[in-house]
Amino acid sequence: MSRYEGKPLLRLVDCFVLDAIDQLDDAQRATLEALEPRLAKTFGANGTWQEMVGSQMGFAEDLADQIRQVWRGYLDQAETQQLRADPQAFVVDFVAQNFPGIAPSRH
Repeated sequence: MSRYEGKPLLRLVDCFVLDAIDQLDDAQRATLEALEPRLAKTFGANGTWQEMVGSQMGFAEDLADQIRQVWRGYLDQAETQQLRADPQAFVVDFVAQNFPGIAPSRH
């Protein structure tokens, strides 16, 4: 089963977190920007895809900054433990811990 099956908002939240830590690739960014008119219609909102996801989820305006702070701590811990930092693993864990209602179980 795909991580996103039956959870369309989860992919957007994952991308929001990736974007906040500057790990969203250019192709994903372009796709999301192209989807903005469709998202605006779906959510009945205006703005960037990040703003619409944030509004839909009720995110604090400074959430991206908060995510970046957690990411820096994650990077520091990985360096201390001489481990490779994995942005996707960070996103999965961050979303599961902070938005359990939309994240699938990891088990």
